[in-house]
Amino acid sequence: MKLLHIDSSALADNSVTRQLTAAIVARWQDSVPGLEVTYRDLDAEPLAHLTGAVLGGGDSAAAQAGELTMQQFLDADVIVVGAPRYNFGIPSTLKAWIDRVAVAGRTFKYTENGPIGLAGGKQVIVAEASGGEYAGTAIDFVTPYLKQVFGFLGITDVEFVRAERIAYSAQHRSDAIEAALASIPAPLREAA
Repeated sequence: MKLLHIDSSALADNSVTRQLTAAIVARWQDSVPGLEVTYRDLDAEPLAHLTGAVLGGGDSAAAQAGELTMQQFLDADVIVVGAPRYNFGIPSTLKAWIDRVAVAGRTFKYTENGPIGLAGGKQVIVAEASGGEYAGTAIDFVTPYLKQVFGFLGITDVEFVRAERIAYSAQHRSDAIEAALASIPAPLREAA
């Protein structure tokens, strides 16, 4: 079984989502013998944002990075994504990653009856953190977006581990992290 671990926070050791993704991955490693983990740090090694040269194939380095990204995604059975909330949305580095894995003909296709996801059968666990409290509100642009993106690719098993209100106070931060760590789902999949 293969797990793809994605971090996108720009906060390094001060990142709540990095703490949460590390705990999620550790739980999987403890529970699934022989688990293969691939790690991507989108802050340390960001993918190029889409440009005409990238889309048109004129940037060979970006094309190689995109193909490696796609292959890591396709190979993974489980994907753990760190998604901090920046200005109501996801980091642009995470959006650049999504742009590399949401590719017509590879992870979805269009049909006369609408789009069909081609990447089903995967499980996604999103570690989300925010300074305020947004989940389930009209200004939650992270959860619905990520559910839509992964659903569009055919992935319906998407869970969220959240730490909210971390900017309110040191106690709020500590309590939010503790609650999020306690909510990490146990791995439910058997090794293939």
